[in-house]
Amino acid sequence: MSHATERLLCARVRPTRRPVMRQRWDDLFFLHWEYAAAAIQARLPAGLTVDTFEGKAYLGVVGFRMNAVRPLGLPALPWLSYFNELNVRTYVRDAAGEPGVWFFSLDCDRAPAVVIARAGFGLPYEHAAMSFGPGLAQTCRRQGEQETARYAWSAVSSPQIAAPGSLEFHLAERYSFFSDRGGRLVRGQVHHAPYQLSLAEANAWSDLPLRWDGFDVGGRPPDLAHCCQGVAIEAFSLVPAHA
Repeated sequence: MSHATERLLCARVRPTRRPVMRQRWDDLFFLHWEYAAAAIQARLPAGLTVDTFEGKAYLGVVGFRMNAVRPLGLPALPWLSYFNELNVRTYVRDAAGEPGVWFFSLDCDRAPAVVIARAGFGLPYEHAAMSFGPGLAQTCRRQGEQETARYAWSAVSSPQIAAPGSLEFHLAERYSFFSDRGGRLVRGQVHHAPYQLSLAEANAWSDLPLRWDGFDVGGRPPDLAHCCQGVAIEAFSLVPAHA
C-alpha cells in the first residue's frame, strides 16, 4: 500500500474532539475532469500542493442536497436546515502531506447558509438559484450569471466502497478541506461512513460552474461520473493547517 493511500485511510478516522455540526448529504453526484496540474497549482494558496493520481490532476463538480443541517445539540429547522449545494473542487495536500479538498466555489440556495459558511469557515460560498428533481436532477444558476447549469444522472452499477489505491478512492476518501480564513490557511474536518459509490450515467451535465471559476475544459464531457445515495455527517471545528 502506498504512503498516499495510507494517509487517506488515516484521514477518515473520526477526530477525538466534539463535533460542532451535524447534517446529511443526500443524492450526490460526482463529475470529474482531468486538468493540467500546473494550471490548478497556479490557483492554490501557498502551503497547498495539487494531489495527483498516477500523475494526473482532477477538477470535480459535486452536487447534492444538504439536509437537517444544525449545530450540535440543536434540532434542524424547517427551510433553513435544508438546501441544495454544488461545489467546484480539486484535491490537495498541505506541507505535512495531509490530504484534503480545496474548493474554488460552493453554490448554495440559502442566503443565511452562505453568510454563515463564509464567515465561520472561510469557504467561498456563492448564492445561487437552485432546484432538485424531478428524480435525480439538479440545476444551478449562480447569482450574477445568465446561464443555468443542468444535471441529471442515474446509477449504472451497484453501490460499493472505493477500493484503497483506486482512482475512486483518491477522489472520494477526503475528510478534510482547506480554506483561507483571514489570510491564514486552516483545515476543517468531517466524519462519515465511506461513500457507497455507483458508477453513474450523466444524462445531463454542464461545465458552466468550471467556467464561472475560470477553468476551460473545452466543452468536453466529464471523464468520470459517480453517484451516492447519501451519508450522515459530523463536522468539526477548524484547526491550523501545516503551511
